[in-house]
Amino acid sequence: MSQNTLSLKVLEAYTRDVGRGVARIDYDSMDSLGASTGDVIEIRGKRRTVAKCLPLYPSDEGKGIIRVDGLVRNNAGIAIGDTVIVKKIKAVPAEKVIVAPLEAIPPIDERYLADALESVPLIKGDNVMVPYFGGRLTFQVIGVTPAADAVLVTQKTIFHIAEKGETLRGVPQVTYEDIGGLKEEIQKVREMIELPLRHPEIFEKLGIEAPKGVLLYGPPGTGKTLLAKAVANESNAHFISISGPEIMSKFYGESEARLREIFKEAKEKAPSIIFIDEIDSIAPKREEVTGEVERRVVSQLLSLMDGLEARGKVIVIAATNRPNAIDPALRRPGRFDREIEIKVPDKRGRLEILQIHTRNMPLDTDVDQDKIAAVTHGFVGADLEYLCKEAAMKCLRRVLPELNLEDEKLSPEVLNKLVVTMSDFENAVKEVMPSAMREVYLESPDIPWSAIGGLEEVKRELQEAVEWPLRYPDLYTKLGHTMPKGVLMHGPSGTGKTLLAKAVATESEANFISVRGPELLSKWVGESERGIREIFRRARQAAPCVVFFDEIDSIAPTRGMGGDSMVTERVVSQLLTELDGIQALSGVVVIAATNRADMIDPALLRPGRFDKIVFVPMPDKAARQRILEIHAKGKPMGPDVDFAKVAELTEGFSGADTSAVANTAVSLVLHEYLAKYPTPEEAAKHASEAHVMLRHFEEAVRKIKTQREGKPTEKAVPYYR
Repeated sequence: MSQNTLSLKVLEAYTRDVGRGVARIDYDSMDSLGASTGDVIEIRGKRRTVAKCLPLYPSDEGKGIIRVDGLVRNNAGIAIGDTVIVKKIKAVPAEKVIVAPLEAIPPIDERYLADALESVPLIKGDNVMVPYFGGRLTFQVIGVTPAADAVLVTQKTIFHIAEKGETLRGVPQVTYEDIGGLKEEIQKVREMIELPLRHPEIFEKLGIEAPKGVLLYGPPGTGKTLLAKAVANESNAHFISISGPEIMSKFYGESEARLREIFKEAKEKAPSIIFIDEIDSIAPKREEVTGEVERRVVSQLLSLMDGLEARGKVIVIAATNRPNAIDPALRRPGRFDREIEIKVPDKRGRLEILQIHTRNMPLDTDVDQDKIAAVTHGFVGADLEYLCKEAAMKCLRRVLPELNLEDEKLSPEVLNKLVVTMSDFENAVKEVMPSAMREVYLESPDIPWSAIGGLEEVKRELQEAVEWPLRYPDLYTKLGHTMPKGVLMHGPSGTGKTLLAKAVATESEANFISVRGPELLSKWVGESERGIREIFRRARQAAPCVVFFDEIDSIAPTRGMGGDSMVTERVVSQLLTELDGIQALSGVVVIAATNRADMIDPALLRPGRFDKIVFVPMPDKAARQRILEIHAKGKPMGPDVDFAKVAELTEGFSGADTSAVANTAVSLVLHEYLAKYPTPEEAAKHASEAHVMLRHFEEAVRKIKTQREGKPTEKAVPYYR
């Protein structure tokens, strides 16, 4: 091989390079090509194309690779893992470029193309992509002047958009760079699908049959269909998509015939990929289906996928979010050989997805994508895409009053004001809820630790049990400390147990599912247990998550006291297995509150289930004073109000009683003023005179004491482990 050409292996591009017409190679390769950063190089696969040369990240040095995006790969007719021949060429400034659109396009100013493609190298026959209002327009270059090896677009280049004519070939709609956070899954799918289609000789040599089918499963919105689209694009196979319901027909035998036709077409145009979306709708379990049609369709699909007739180079990909609803006969080797779970993305995956969706967004410098990725747990790819849209809409609403929408076309100066800031993203995060949580979603409570008076010891216990493990997981793994499964708070009613649970959810930035015990109990056998299984399944999906059971004594009393129905006994057993069964609870903390710890089934109260049992005591004098101060905030106080004195008077009050004192005092002031100024006009005029005095507080304390004397004071039943 001569001095100035090199043979390099193709890998996918970095997220930030997509659509910029760049190829990244390492410094050694640059030296042997005699090229430097910014030079134009020719990449030759099945066809030739050009790109601008930039250095690789240090971690990729010395591997003999070249990183280019899906567009360049399509232009050169290559796929990931192929080898290309690279050489340096000279590019001249382009005077005129003629492009033809590959799809219907809106009327677009030709000058805009020159701005968008400035300093991108082109040759005749290339496809180019231009970002356009959140979407992308694709053109094919059908002529360049002067006719040279390569031309560079400059500010002076004149673009001419020709009619949508016969272009040479299509364009990849979805490439592997458009998928974030699924690195391992893509790797698995590629070795299953691309290898057999492009290099069948490998499998012949190994003496095995190539895999026949892949089942992708996972929660909705994680990218199953997107992955199938990308595979079809990148492997250049004939792609047939089936959506379940369109096969079904009311006529006898029609549905099966349609399936046979699809497989026949795939066989004729092999290599091909058949993609069945929502496969649970056409291939449900045969014994559970009432309709005759579905049974026959399942049987037809089984025989087509692995019957007597060979089916050639046809690979079937199916996607579903209910893998257990599919007929088990499909889930065996020879039909679906591989089942790949597409999980909810972790923090790194979320960051990748955010980078992909904000690729063409005008972001302000203060946007910290790491931080957004950290606070969006439980979000799937579709949620993150929607989050970026929502942030852009927030930005638009902010700038809209300044825009003059009368003009036909907004000037670039006006459009430059549209910049998405970090606060737009923060506001959008508040509005977008993760889709896994939609059914059980509860507004994240907004109660900081500072809104709770006293209880410092209890707060510290809860912080250590819940907030720290969720906030500093790396430290916990390093120390080998496992996070507690559950925390049980018990104590007299009104001491703030529920309030503490809300504060925990707020402060740990976790998702919060609140379960009100009695709602779960149902008269149908198995329903209550299913309710509990569903709650824990959702919590695992949306981890890190706090599940809060209020009044747990109502659903988990001591077994053997359940009366005739035995419902609670089964619920307790289900709870026991969920908390400490074979399936691990990772990133899920259960908090329960009760004022009857003696009634709870003792099996729940052992380490490994409720590890921490925290007593929430009646507030002492300092705590009562703090509660009064919190609740008096924003109310007009008279000069003689002394909270320390009021706190002394409220001896024996619970937190709830103490917080009621401030409210009762205000209502007494209302009574006085409305007696003095009965008409609304007078009352409004003299409203500023209304102040809460010490005597009002004393009266309020007396009032609440007499109310309490009517009912027996509740003693917390101690629980001894």
